[in-house]
Amino acid sequence: MPAKSKAQQKAAGAALSAKRGDTPKSKLKGASKQMVDSMSEKQLEDFATGSTKGKPEHAD
Repeated sequence: MPAKSKAQQKAAGAALSAKRGDTPKSKLKGASKQMVDSMSEKQLEDFATGSTKGKPEHAD
């Protein structure tokens, strides 16, 4: 399932980075902090990848 907004993509990318060990979990904020614990690496990849063209900055 792809992200519905640019903000979701950014949060998923940050969570994916922490899940892979590239970024410390302590640096995460907001939604990305919740995503890293509740989503699998595959789910985060699906959310983080794809074009941002035509997506709103924030979902409703």
